[in-house]
Amino acid sequence: MVKKNEVIEIKIDKVNFPNKGKAIYEGKEVRFKGGIEGQKVTARVSRKRKDYMEAKIIDLLEASALEKESGCPHYGVCGGCAYQTLSFETELDYKEAQIKRLFEDADLDVNFIGIESSPVMEGYRNKMEYTFGDEEKDGPLALGLHRKGRFYEVVNTDACNIVDEDFTKIRQSTIKYFQSKGTAFYNKRRVEGYLRHLVVRKALSTGEILINLVTTSQDTLDNDGFVESFLELDLKGEITGVLHSINDGLGDTVAADTLHLLYGRDYIIEEILGLKFEISPFSFFQTNTFGAEKLYSIVRDFVGDTKNNIVYDLYSGTGTIAQILSPVAKKVIGIEIVEEAVEKAKENAKLNGLDNVAFIAGDVLKAVDDLTEKPDLIIIDPPRDGIHPKAINKIIDFNPQSFVYVSCNPVTLVRDLKVFIERGYRVDKVKLMDMFPRTPHVESIILMTYCGSEGKK
Repeated sequence: MVKKNEVIEIKIDKVNFPNKGKAIYEGKEVRFKGGIEGQKVTARVSRKRKDYMEAKIIDLLEASALEKESGCPHYGVCGGCAYQTLSFETELDYKEAQIKRLFEDADLDVNFIGIESSPVMEGYRNKMEYTFGDEEKDGPLALGLHRKGRFYEVVNTDACNIVDEDFTKIRQSTIKYFQSKGTAFYNKRRVEGYLRHLVVRKALSTGEILINLVTTSQDTLDNDGFVESFLELDLKGEITGVLHSINDGLGDTVAADTLHLLYGRDYIIEEILGLKFEISPFSFFQTNTFGAEKLYSIVRDFVGDTKNNIVYDLYSGTGTIAQILSPVAKKVIGIEIVEEAVEKAKENAKLNGLDNVAFIAGDVLKAVDDLTEKPDLIIIDPPRDGIHPKAINKIIDFNPQSFVYVSCNPVTLVRDLKVFIERGYRVDKVKLMDMFPRTPHVESIILMTYCGSEGKK
């Protein structure tokens, strides 16, 4: 009889989205986070239930036959990428199989039309949030990503292969600067210290770079010296803004009680499909610029010719999809709860000379009550939690001819699709977009059309 905290050897039989492993040990299912099908691992039993056990992977004993690549030197230590040891082709097949399994398990028979690969597999990220800390207790200052499975330890990610090389140069310059000053990082246990995060954004189409240092108010910053340490770097891009955010909150999130502009301007300009977008420090924008172009091209292809149609873009963020659809629609109305994002969406629409888009700041759950124009098409791009259960039927009540659902979480997508089908919609096609190579994440794009009672399964 297996006991809690016992260490067991086990072979991973299956990995479900999002990177949740399953195996059988002594006739009982074992569930754990991470792993690749076919790996043999040691795992510590953390919880026992009547029908299954939960465990935490401790060590890799044997690699899977799927693992053909050497991967990143930080793999297995850094808590970032999970699929560094898979070839790009295997990774795509692996992700597609996981998503198909979700639909099959939910008894949804849909038309899968494949998975699109990212145009760029390495150095694709246009944003990184680095954390200050130490690699071991009381060790030297570190700046990078959290150690796998640890909350307090940080890994210096000098050789990260999913970020632009300018990010690495900026990260290395920052740690060197503060090490020379003897500046302390913010210790979450003791709630003391100064350095919290470094956020770097780069518009990959224009090369513009925005740097945001996040600290507490427990020390002071030599503004001129800090800025100068970046301006002397040999970068492929150009630093257009340096910011300093002060955050004394207890949560380990990037936020700003106050925000100071130290150099340049507080935004960068990215270009996608011929349109320009201003991206501010806390704006949401897809982290893979060239992948986003493919994603939005798929959306536009699913939408088709809507020149005489009214389109709703729900959960519109900074209005990227709304503006991309503007040339092929009569009018596009976007709704987004984050007011800063809405203001930026309006500015971007003006920047692009678009006069047939409008943006509303509000919660989709409530804001849809105030919409009076009947839409022909509704675009839905919700957060990871999916559509709020109280909002989904309100949205369907508009009864458009078509929906295009863009999802970053196929688990909540499958849940929501069941409601659409029950209300008379048919899932015409599903396409996947690998926006996040080397990670378990994937975007799904779904086209649904209304067919009355025929849509029910």
